[in-house]
Amino acid sequence: MTQVVGILGGMGPAAGADFVRLFVDACAQHMRAAGEPVRDQAFPEHWLAQVPVPDRTGALERSGEGAHQPLEPMLQALGRLAALGSRAVAIACNTAHAWHATLQQRFPQIEVLHVAREVAAHLAAQGETRVALMATEGTYRVRLYEQALADAGLECHLPLPAERALVMRGIYDGVKAGDLGLAEACFSEVALALSRRHGDVAIVMGCTEVPLGLQGSAAAKGLKLVDPAQVLARALANRAYAGSSPHGTSGFTAIA
Repeated sequence: MTQVVGILGGMGPAAGADFVRLFVDACAQHMRAAGEPVRDQAFPEHWLAQVPVPDRTGALERSGEGAHQPLEPMLQALGRLAALGSRAVAIACNTAHAWHATLQQRFPQIEVLHVAREVAAHLAAQGETRVALMATEGTYRVRLYEQALADAGLECHLPLPAERALVMRGIYDGVKAGDLGLAEACFSEVALALSRRHGDVAIVMGCTEVPLGLQGSAAAKGLKLVDPAQVLARALANRAYAGSSPHGTSGFTAIA
């Protein structure tokens, strides 16, 4: 027996669509791990809400008017997912988790998964003690990952200001603009710099656009890259099959 689950996407649309792929892959892995055949009818019912949401980082940089603009469309989308019977929902955007508490409070009947907590629990279970974080300025601003990682006993290293700007360029001028070559160059430069400074550290790709531009990069080959979207997709699959632990650790590895 499976549960209906939902995916809150649109931030950006490519990341939301890719999250569906990761979720389907995670479901197939779940079936194989259980010794069951992978067949169409065994996949859980899942819904993707691709809604236009104002820029999350831009909103977090504004303390006054407009600071909560992303919240309303996310609430509306979550309401639609609730109406469709979703019991658990994953948000396919790291920065959007700045509004996680409000979303969860408004829809207590749904478990709104928290990507940073899932990643922190996963890394701790894998025996990691130190990580480096590539993310948006909005994610850094609200200390989304730093707090969750610290709570799990993990040390977190951040890029230098110029490197953070380079990550933002790769996100906006690269992936979101369709220039994956530029994205790969920007992300690879920052990932390699983090590796040089901090050694063999797990690098959390804390924006859904970063894996789209970095994974598969020849320059980044050999780095210990962690895809939060993959961890979150597996946590959502666990909820769908009602076999998850409270922390969403599944026994799958998500370090590429």
